Amino acid sequence: MKLRVLIVGLLLATAIDLMAAHPQTIITVSVKNDHDKPVDNAAVILDFLGSRQYQKLGRRKPVHWEMHTNQQGIAKFPPVPRGTIQVQVVAKNYQTFGKAYDIDADDKTVDIELNPPQSQYSAHPPLKPANPQQ
Repeated sequence: MKLRVLIVGLLLATAIDLMAAHPQTIITVSVKNDHDKPVDNAAVILDFLGSRQYQKLGRRKPVHWEMHTNQQGIAKFPPVPRGTIQVQVVAKNYQTFGKAYDIDADDKTVDIELNPPQSQYSAHPPLKPANPQQ
């Protein structure tokens, strides 16, 4: 009988631990250009890369959000679990930005500065024009 009560108590404690809420963070991304002006309609992609959840046998909770910035260059995301996230920003006429961040606060604002595109580079010499007289 005591063994049965002990097993039920352990199962109950395990179930409560599995149902416990994990701390979450609200992420705000602010995107500006190299002249400190906001970049509107930039695609902001957020992926949760955090550690594996041992309560769920090592499986990760897939968190993937895609948003666009408003006219002030701001994108607000719903709460995500604390841990490591990857932020990618893609905007027309700017270089693509990507970086991983460790999140451990209730609110986090990520400030991103986009650079203009670089000139095209080729490792090969320029081609000679065709000679149509041959």
